[in-house]
Amino acid sequence: MTHTEYLWFNTKERQEFVRITDDVRHAVKKSGVKEGLVLVSAMHITAGVYVNDWEEGLIEDFQAWLEKLAPYGLPYRHHQTGEDNADAHLKRTIMGQQMILPITKGDLDLGPWEQVFYAEFDGQRRKRVVIKVIGE
Repeated sequence: MTHTEYLWFNTKERQEFVRITDDVRHAVKKSGVKEGLVLVSAMHITAGVYVNDWEEGLIEDFQAWLEKLAPYGLPYRHHQTGEDNADAHLKRTIMGQQMILPITKGDLDLGPWEQVFYAEFDGQRRKRVVIKVIGE
């Protein structure tokens, strides 16, 4: 059995982190799958998905850490093509494009503090995430 849903985003900020755990959980429940896997994948090369703790200080730490690793506004070679978002591509590579999560007894099988997030690094335009539920 499979089920596919899409989440659409148009963030207000260039860089933003959005908790999507409830959306993924809803897609799993809607699918009817009791035992299986769910793929969550950002469908844009300047956005990612990841699993971690839902704590505002930690989210701010991620943002500060990523900005140190790939600062906005440097003269990246990618910018020679007319783009200005090389930092967003690098940040997405660090945080990840997709994940596969377990489904047990019809629900996401996450650890006690684990939450699913959409990470936007070049926002303020429409983007999407695919949720693909597979199982029985």
